[in-house]
Parts: sequence; structure tokens; C-alpha cells
Amino acid sequence: MATFDELLESNQTYAQDFNSGELSAPPKRKVAVVTCMDARLHPAEFLGLDLGDAHVIRNAGGRVTEDAVRSLVISQRMLGTEEVIVIQHTDCGMMSASDEDIAEKVKEDLGVETSMEFLTFTDLKENVRHDVNRLRNTSLIPDGVPIVGAIYDVESGKVEEVTRV
Repeated sequence: MATFDELLESNQTYAQDFNSGELSAPPKRKVAVVTCMDARLHPAEFLGLDLGDAHVIRNAGGRVTEDAVRSLVISQRMLGTEEVIVIQHTDCGMMSASDEDIAEKVKEDLGVETSMEFLTFTDLKENVRHDVNRLRNTSLIPDGVPIVGAIYDVESGKVEEVTRV
């Protein structure tokens, strides 16, 4: 298991050759990606993105949450992105348990009861469509903004388009 000290040591090596300090905050490709925090996903690699190309917003399940929408609004209004891609993935842990299962695990482990929505789901393609529609139906994302929903296959590394609005 990597500790912060090990990661900090790796950063020292990274910083020695770092030459991207001149990049501007607005992403070059004017795209924002909402995807899962799963450690098996490396969005820059599987999408062919370089540093500075895109905003990547990550959370459990790659869900379009209120906070993801907040980040997208900032990305578009303040930093000029013009397209949104929602990418969820096969073998997602958010499909292996229910909100109730997670709440029970929190109670067992921490002794704390929670009514938090964990946004689990059972149908991957339907979930992608749902989250894309949530973006399409918010007044905070203009109608003309292209929104694409896709699925990343953790076994093949391929991305498959599910919906485009």
C-alpha cells in the first residue's frame, strides 16, 4: 500500500522533469468528462487526452450528481468547455450493492445511521441514459451543448457510445 510519503517521493521525481507550468486553466479541447473514480480507469489514456486537454470530474459511479453539475457549470461558464461526456463502466462497484446495503455497512463499521443516497444502480446503459438526460434537462447546461453518454469496458479498454443529445 502506498503511503503519502511514497507518493511524495514519486512527486519529487515527477517535478524534476515537469515542464507544463505554462498551461492555461481552460482545457484546450473544450470538453469536460464525468467518469468514475474506479482505479482501473485512466481517462486521459483511454481517451487519448494530454495534460491540459480536458476537465475530468470523477466520483463513485461516474454519476451526474449535484456536485458534478456544479463542476460542469464552472467548467462551461468560467473556463469555456463546450461539450460534456459522461462515461460509466462495466464491472462498476456501484452495481454490486444497493443504497441500503451501503448504509448497513456504514452502520456496522462506524455505528452511524445514514439516509444518504449513494446512487447505486443495476442497469448500466439505462443509468448512462438517465444521467445524460439529467444534464440535458437542467437549465444550467444550455440546450446547444453536445452531451454524450458512453460505457468504458474494463476488460477490453474500449469505449462504446450509448447516447448523444
